[in-house]
Amino acid sequence: MSIEAINEQLLRAIGVGVALLDRGSLNFHFHNDTFEEWFGAQIGTNSLAQLFEGLDVEELKSALGESGRYTAEMKHRKKRRTMVIAVDFTAAREGGQDLIVLVCQNITRIRELESMIDSYSMMVERNTREIKREKEQVEKLLLNIMPRSVYEEFKAFGVVTPQLYDPVSVLMLDFVGFTDMVASADPSVTVTELNDIYSAFDRIGEQFGCERIKTIGDAYITVAGLPDPMPDHAKAVASTAIRFIRYLERRNTSHPHQWRCRIGLASGAVVGSVVGIQKYVYDIFGPAVNLATRLQEFSEPMQISVQNEVAANLREEFELETLGEKEIRGFASQNVWRLSDSKRDMAPVGRR
Repeated sequence: MSIEAINEQLLRAIGVGVALLDRGSLNFHFHNDTFEEWFGAQIGTNSLAQLFEGLDVEELKSALGESGRYTAEMKHRKKRRTMVIAVDFTAAREGGQDLIVLVCQNITRIRELESMIDSYSMMVERNTREIKREKEQVEKLLLNIMPRSVYEEFKAFGVVTPQLYDPVSVLMLDFVGFTDMVASADPSVTVTELNDIYSAFDRIGEQFGCERIKTIGDAYITVAGLPDPMPDHAKAVASTAIRFIRYLERRNTSHPHQWRCRIGLASGAVVGSVVGIQKYVYDIFGPAVNLATRLQEFSEPMQISVQNEVAANLREEFELETLGEKEIRGFASQNVWRLSDSKRDMAPVGRR
């Protein structure tokens, strides 16, 4: 490298530490003010290896001999602060003398920024995972209170358009003596058992294509034919109701609390939509819901009361017993039927 090239490199290196060293002895011939500011009195008293902690002198000489250049990052402690310095050794020859041009750049701030960026990236990644996990929990919660197709519409548009579903069949279940049980039993035990029972009801209803709409204390409402039409919706709720009774009978043989229910089944039209602004609830309204609620009031414990129209659709496959004509509040007088468990194995709808 010529002296002109050395001067050009020195000019480019303004603002960084620059020094000239004897290649043989590694003694300093020249250093600029920046280099002096960084290393001060250590330049004259310490060797190059002492000046740069961790510098492998043999590796330096080997690299200069092979390629004429050696670069590395070194640490230098100045007072109570440790500097990270990028060093660039370049072999040069001038006037028959072998030299080394040393250019040093303080990259401490760069490394600090890189560390900050790495920390920020890890924080963003961690927050992204947490947001994803919370999103999955919210989705799971919403799918627990509304059908998937309704959830997809709600997620896409932020609102749910009320839909008329006709015909569907509604199952309304209410527990007998629940108020007295709540007053006399440990509340945590009652809630735990109710949760177990409702979870079992959900699994049973799912097998027959029923969609649980909501629970209100000891009331459980599920519907067949919503949101997707189902030709055998009456059969689906009848099969589900019988399985509910069977489940409670088996459970009562091994539990101290005896859970008994009344069930009403009705078919007709309902309107389904999300109600509420801050606390979202998917609900159904309409004649079929009201009629199923009225019919369960005619049931004896562990019995199922069925609307006349539903009974007509079930007569060929289920055992029915007439309860006679009944005055139903809000509806015209009509025959009410009792659905009995024939103890036949009933396959889930659509799986026979």
